[in-house]
Amino acid sequence: MAAIQWFPGHMNSARKKAAENMEFTDVVIEVVDARLPAASSNPMIEELRKFRQRPCLKLLNKADIADPKATQAWIEHFAGTPGMKAMAVSFKKASDVAKIVGWCRQLAPHRGSPDKQLRMMIMGIPNCGKSTLMNALMKRKVAAVGDEPAVTKSAQRLEINSSTVLIDTPGLMWPKIEFPSDGYMLAASHAIGTNAVIDDEVAFFLGNLLLERYAGLVAQRYGFDVSGLDGVGLIERIATRRAWRVKGGELDIEKAALAFLKDYRTGVIGRISLETPASRAQMIEIARATVPEDNGADKPEDAAGDAAG
Repeated sequence: MAAIQWFPGHMNSARKKAAENMEFTDVVIEVVDARLPAASSNPMIEELRKFRQRPCLKLLNKADIADPKATQAWIEHFAGTPGMKAMAVSFKKASDVAKIVGWCRQLAPHRGSPDKQLRMMIMGIPNCGKSTLMNALMKRKVAAVGDEPAVTKSAQRLEINSSTVLIDTPGLMWPKIEFPSDGYMLAASHAIGTNAVIDDEVAFFLGNLLLERYAGLVAQRYGFDVSGLDGVGLIERIATRRAWRVKGGELDIEKAALAFLKDYRTGVIGRISLETPASRAQMIEIARATVPEDNGADKPEDAAGDAAG
């Protein structure tokens, strides 16, 4: 499985700006994808907030299309992290958004008056929902929202009211994704620019994972028996079922792959999570046992340390 890496040039300057803004922030709101909370968590954000000793409200967005059992396991997992409060939300629900400032006040009880404004910085990877959250909290459109990653390119500082301030930041990736499966999960969830991935390969990866964990949902969505299929076979069967062919009669694998990815991204297949705390621990154990140490490559925490310095 070839590694996927994506670190556009503007993210380097955005990373440095985030490190500067952290000094004037009371609470970091980190937005992650509830379907892959660890894979979608930028290790640099954790390093930056720890460097400045800032508490973190970790919001597991898109919880409405994630597996609720997996989400609950993640909430319990993050509960043991000092200085962190983790909550499952959907930014499409006004009732969820309405609770966020209150959660931040719990993490910084000494802030939240006109004299001492509560300063909250929204951070996260591209396309995780930061701009949607920003607009929902401000109750008006202040940030561009798009289906492509890296829509936001610069930071904004806005007042919700006289005692509460929001700082929005661009979506931040990190220079080196350590585990190949993380890259594929991020690509499947549309957090990585399309120029850095091959959609067919991402769909094959996702197909293998869903067939292993959610075969019933896949069979129900596409209307055929998935027994014995792998990711490639699944995409081929979707193309066959829908009579999608290219000129010359061969199956249109690309069209089927894109349709499958869209179904996952929009929750059409069902409530799905790509990782649990247990599956991630197992993946890391296997990866580190089989891959030799790369002494020459920058580790994510090294990059975060550079940003914090």
